[in-house]
Amino acid sequence: MKKVLIVDDSKKWVLYHESAVREVFNNEVVTDTAFSAKEGVEKLTLSVDEPYDFILTDMQMEPDFIPLYAGEWFIRQVKFFNEYKNSKIIIISAAGNIRQIAEKYGVDFIPKYKCNDIQEYCNKLLNN
Repeated sequence: MKKVLIVDDSKKWVLYHESAVREVFNNEVVTDTAFSAKEGVEKLTLSVDEPYDFILTDMQMEPDFIPLYAGEWFIRQVKFFNEYKNSKIIIISAAGNIRQIAEKYGVDFIPKYKCNDIQEYCNKLLNN
């Protein structure tokens, strides 16, 4: 059973990502959700004994972390946890510089405009 954390400030997107993840893993998945980067860190802390296999995060959430995106700040926090060193992080965002941010932190990404293609989720979640 895979464990996934979804971090996005849009309830619509969170529900969409949950649905896609369930489809990819044939409902053999446990999902947790957070609606801000700060809430995402709280979820990470509460789950250190059973770390997430996958962490999906938006970039553009609460504005508290300028000049960083909230999602970029969140990724930095994930990297502080040794327990999450094997967790796969995937940025799912409409941010124009998503590729550069993903490369900077050594994570994967899916542009939000490609989210209507379940194959994108499959490629990112099942490969590697």
